[in-house]
Amino acid sequence: MPPTVSPPRPPQPGRLPEVPGEASGGLPAVSAGLARGRRLGAAALLLVGLPILTSALIQHRDGLSYATPVLVVLILVVAVAFVGGLRVALPAAALGGLVLNWFFTPPFNTFAVERTDQLLALGVYLGFAVAVSVIVDLAARRTAEATRARAEAQALSSLAGSALAGDQTLTDLLERVRSIFRMREVSLLERVDGRWSPVASVSGDDPELDEVELRVDAGPDLVLSALGPPLFAEDKRVLASFAEAAATALEGRRLAQQAQTNAELEAASRMRTALLAAVGHDLRTPLAGIKAAVSSLRQGDVQFSDAERDELLETVETSADRLQALVANLLDASRLQAGALSVQALPTGLEEITGRVLLALPPGERERVIIDIPAELPDVLADPGLLERVLANLLDNALRHTPDDRVATLRADADEQVIHCEVVDHGPGVVHTQHEHMFAPFQRLSDRTPGGVGLGLAVARGFTEAMHGTLRPADTVGGGLTMRLTLPRFPEQPARPAAQRGRP
Repeated sequence: MPPTVSPPRPPQPGRLPEVPGEASGGLPAVSAGLARGRRLGAAALLLVGLPILTSALIQHRDGLSYATPVLVVLILVVAVAFVGGLRVALPAAALGGLVLNWFFTPPFNTFAVERTDQLLALGVYLGFAVAVSVIVDLAARRTAEATRARAEAQALSSLAGSALAGDQTLTDLLERVRSIFRMREVSLLERVDGRWSPVASVSGDDPELDEVELRVDAGPDLVLSALGPPLFAEDKRVLASFAEAAATALEGRRLAQQAQTNAELEAASRMRTALLAAVGHDLRTPLAGIKAAVSSLRQGDVQFSDAERDELLETVETSADRLQALVANLLDASRLQAGALSVQALPTGLEEITGRVLLALPPGERERVIIDIPAELPDVLADPGLLERVLANLLDNALRHTPDDRVATLRADADEQVIHCEVVDHGPGVVHTQHEHMFAPFQRLSDRTPGGVGLGLAVARGFTEAMHGTLRPADTVGGGLTMRLTLPRFPEQPARPAAQRGRP
């Protein structure tokens, strides 16, 4: 589709403004002469200088050589040509020739010429003045053409460079068009169901009286619309390149959005697959234990001793606890992924949270945990519920990997800004290259113990970061893994006695 202009006030086809940028909002124009201000200045120089020189020379014309007034007027005409170019220099040369003929060529005060050498001198003067005027004007044109070519090359090269660098967004490109061509509004329009609707647009200055709308084809069902001052023919050619780039940027944006959507769908699919694979085993195990124990207890033809009944009930309780922890981690992971986690940071005693975590452990597991928390440890600034889940997951992970004849340790200390807490186990440890990998959901590495879907550490790190803390692994001296938890320290307050802090 060729460029069209509306409303119907377009510039005349093929007519270029006389000065660079005059009546145009685009790149520097190929000028037909020098600027209007310079032409006016040259005209003023001629109209003021020629009478002054003539008055001064007339007083001494009887004693002067004929070449003197010719050279003086020629110098003035050359100066006018350098200032104002051809349009002022040609009238100046003609006017200077008439002045020389009338006032300084005998017979005076007539346009007659008595001597051939004087006629030749006037002819040389006129030819030299015209030649200088043409040369000056040609130089002005070449300068304007060079300026235009340089500006056009810079605009197109910056456009190509941005496209190659991959940082050219559609809005940035439209803003660049608006800035380069000094438009008030630039939009990329798309035809949908027979109607043009804007895909993206940028706007800037207030409306002007002489602004027009220029539409340039940008591709199938795409048009670049620019509202502002009229443009030169050369500007429209450059604008067409920007229109093609806008179509490419739109296509790139849509491809990126489609790729992001596909990536999200793929990630969700992987998550569902991993969840089904993990839950298929780890949910079935505690459910099977509960089912078997309850079915046994309900058998009327079997008499169980008190010890056997207690054992079956303990199996039900243990399996239910395992199932509850599993479901809690699944729900926590879904809250993290959905961004629906609510955090209420409060001053929290680490000993209090640790006590609740220990009470939730099975009786046989509590004796395998050593707590080393100073009584004067300051409070942390954390969400108590989230912090309890973090410590519970870390201790559960440590106990599952620690041999039965070893213990896990939870210790803490403080500095001026943060509280440091470490959960130490003496299990097989994790190689350094797998330290970050074990925080991914559904990753259990070499763990073969039942009771988890590999979400504990992922949930622990997610909750920690939500509380503006950090959770990083490190090697335990002598073998094993140490999880280092760092949380913000609550602002300074007086230390409380251990009894008042609720130490278990």
